[in-house]
Amino acid sequence: MALKRTKIVDIFNPELIGEKVCVKGWVRTRRGNKNVQFVALNDGSTIKNIQIVIDLEKFSDEELKPITTGASLHVEGQLVASQGKGQTCEIQAESIEIYGTADPQTYPLQKKGHTLEFLREIAHLRPRTNTFGAVLRIRHNLAFAIHKFFNEKGFFYLNTPLITASDCEGAGAMFQVSTLDMDNPPRNEDGSIDYTQDFFGKQTSLTVSGQLEGELGATALGAIYTFGPTFRAENSNTPRHLAEFWMIEPEVAFNDITDNMDLAEEFIKYCIGYALENCKDDIEFLAQMYDKNLVERLEFVLHNKFIRLPYTEAIKILENSGQKFEFPVSWGIDLQSEHERYLVEKHFEKPVILTDYPKEIKAFYMKLNDDGKTVRAMDVLFPQIGEIIGGSEREADYDKLLARIEELHIPMKDMWWYLDTRRFGTVPHSGFGLGFERLVLFVTGMTNIRDVIPFPRTPKNAEF
Repeated sequence: MALKRTKIVDIFNPELIGEKVCVKGWVRTRRGNKNVQFVALNDGSTIKNIQIVIDLEKFSDEELKPITTGASLHVEGQLVASQGKGQTCEIQAESIEIYGTADPQTYPLQKKGHTLEFLREIAHLRPRTNTFGAVLRIRHNLAFAIHKFFNEKGFFYLNTPLITASDCEGAGAMFQVSTLDMDNPPRNEDGSIDYTQDFFGKQTSLTVSGQLEGELGATALGAIYTFGPTFRAENSNTPRHLAEFWMIEPEVAFNDITDNMDLAEEFIKYCIGYALENCKDDIEFLAQMYDKNLVERLEFVLHNKFIRLPYTEAIKILENSGQKFEFPVSWGIDLQSEHERYLVEKHFEKPVILTDYPKEIKAFYMKLNDDGKTVRAMDVLFPQIGEIIGGSEREADYDKLLARIEELHIPMKDMWWYLDTRRFGTVPHSGFGLGFERLVLFVTGMTNIRDVIPFPRTPKNAEF
């Protein structure tokens, strides 16, 4: 009977010492002398490698020659306590089967010390590195924590459409979805494209947000959350932008702006706490390699109550700071990352939730305050990242929402279904959006958003 494989994450179990075990994985390194060879094997289940000890008297040179960095192996042998530093146990190899070789002359990861820029060029192989293995395991655990948090709070997971006829943000930077022949599309008399002949009978695009549909779910189920890919066709080549990224968007009926802030703070602390508890080895590895203050910063967010501050007060603080900003500060501006980080890192030294933004810089669906100038928006600001969550209490009044839609010249043909929620049983409700990659960026300590998603989609880049 074949020996059952043990994942390397489970092999470091004192109860297995003395047992015959089977492991399978990829070679990280091979070293040794004329009597014994040591192979570090990793299977992706943990940042830790298991050391394979190969007695050269038991294996021929021909058998061992293909064992180079990147090769995949099936090893069976006795698990014994290790005498060497850095590991508690090792496997004394009794049999080795080579599944696949990796030519040392052509395998791109043969040597250590590759830059993150180089690894982006081989995104199909970079998950095999220690860095990206750690990032992807943390990403998985954060995704699991998100579902766990909302499930425990009685939220329902709502799948909103990826193909939409509406532009939630009013940004206009959307990817079109069409089956028309773009070299020779059907045209109306005025020369415009006749989308009635398209697949959906109208112009459609990839979604920038599931929020509007999420509101439909919240006004039926009470509390929902979305978690899926969203798309922005902005030509932004920066460390903070992706064309395809994942969003988490809870929406809750009967919640006001204060409830919304409470939920956002509880939610993000839960995710960070979960990662610290369940990704300890990976976080410590990334801290050692990239960001010595990573754990301290995560603990900082976890153990500090977030400051809540109106936008108008924040502007006064920034104007009186004596700080020279690249982007000048005045009431009505959309705050830049440098402003947000000043408030968090220097002035308050705590995470900040900004509220009551000018209506001109926020979306049409946000509830208007009594002053007629500001809306019940809220942005959660973090150290190093700046804004990590954006949300609001939604406008529940039909007439006010309609007036805002008309004021911004949003086509009514796209909005009738959304307005129906205000015509039939409208309720106060609130929600927010968290860019998943921003959260992963914060928890991993990486500095470029392209390094926290398996296959980044950016301008001129859709190779893998």
